[in-house]
Amino acid sequence: MAEGKCPPCKQGAPGWMATFSDMCTLLLTFFILLLSFAKTETAKYEAAMGSIRNAFGGNSLKVGEVLRLGKSPDDAATMIESERPPQPFPIEFLTSEGLLDKHEINRQSDEQLSQMKKMLKDYNLSQEADVYEMPEAIYVRLKDRIFFKEGSVEVEGINIQVFERLIKLLRENNWHIMVEGHAAKDEQSSSGEDAFKLSSNRALAVSKSLMKRGVSQERVSIVFYGDSRPAKEKARSKNSRVEFMIRKFDLRQKGHKVPSQ
Repeated sequence: MAEGKCPPCKQGAPGWMATFSDMCTLLLTFFILLLSFAKTETAKYEAAMGSIRNAFGGNSLKVGEVLRLGKSPDDAATMIESERPPQPFPIEFLTSEGLLDKHEINRQSDEQLSQMKKMLKDYNLSQEADVYEMPEAIYVRLKDRIFFKEGSVEVEGINIQVFERLIKLLRENNWHIMVEGHAAKDEQSSSGEDAFKLSSNRALAVSKSLMKRGVSQERVSIVFYGDSRPAKEKARSKNSRVEFMIRKFDLRQKGHKVPSQ
């Protein structure tokens, strides 16, 4: 080798570069795997972003009544002042008891839906019930209703098999039931009670029947509508009725308290 000349360079990348590339690839794969297991919840993401922006003085764009955090209508970055900056969620919601809690709101809702469907099937009520998913909860409405003689709290029509299966479900599980009383247009009792009072008496009578058969009083609620909510069927007799709505949680259960302003 001539004096002053460098030795010939080895072909390919140095050994440390290959190791570094392998490590980066493994890390990327690991984070992609984590992301695939994660459940994206837009509301919580925006709440967390609102908290971060509020803490660091970030701004947002107000488009009508909607706040677009960090984005303009054409999806470009923006820092326009908003008249109503996003309010952060209470800090406890973003701790391990909230955002990182394994019983997250949406996931819990999914779990409840599958559990409720399974339980309805176990008690042979799947065909007799409609399941509804609402923003605040999941509830089940029975297709079968109890019908009453006009102007009376005396039962005229009932599917006793469905009623007994419903009682068994409520007795053996921690479900809540709302008993809804109804009356026909301008219906009155023999003693002169109006439709509103008549519907309340029907709901009360059915509720007492449930409790006598072992359903806990704490899990029974009643509501009565008089003749304000007629049935879809045009027949007058279909309005002298009691309907049932069941759900996992009591309607009076307190939710997550938020600031009033």
